[in-house]
Amino acid sequence: MEEQSVSTESGFMSMANQFLMAMPSQNSDLFEGGVVYVCEHSEQGALGLLLNRPTDLSVKTLLERLDLGIQEDQLQGVVYYGGPVQTDRGFVLHSPVRNYRSSVLVGDMALTTSRDVLEEVAQGKGPEKVFISLGYSGWDAGQLEQEIVDNAWLNVDADMSVIFDKAPAERYVAALALLGIEPSALTGESGHA
Repeated sequence: MEEQSVSTESGFMSMANQFLMAMPSQNSDLFEGGVVYVCEHSEQGALGLLLNRPTDLSVKTLLERLDLGIQEDQLQGVVYYGGPVQTDRGFVLHSPVRNYRSSVLVGDMALTTSRDVLEEVAQGKGPEKVFISLGYSGWDAGQLEQEIVDNAWLNVDADMSVIFDKAPAERYVAALALLGIEPSALTGESGHA
């Protein structure tokens, strides 16, 4: 089932398929300067992946550790730290969408947590665009909405080129640019009229 930014009778607005950019007021070293891609968001909570926290683990090493019989010599890239929840579990954001055992559609992408997507990547038959993370960023019901009210995040519709065409260190600035904002213009203070 594809998630859309829709409002329900209760007034809930899904932020799935959006970027969250941490504001300077964010009082967490984990998210400082972070950009998160929101994969799922409902009245029960939200799940997203930090996009600019590469680990020192390469995709090739991860696949070797999973004993997937690597047949693709050109495996490149690193595995990312997606957030502090379930850091022992892999989350694969990919395009195009395929029929894997455990996938959720989000925009033109899919988030897959089943091993079959990694098996295809190891064989060189996987999706064209792949972002692999260990762990995710999660929010309980109403928590993300409250953090936005508290000026902890800016949000904007996602642009996949930020994920797949920008270096990790460039993703925060590129996501802010979608709003026409320079990082130097941000302040941790919230205004009240």
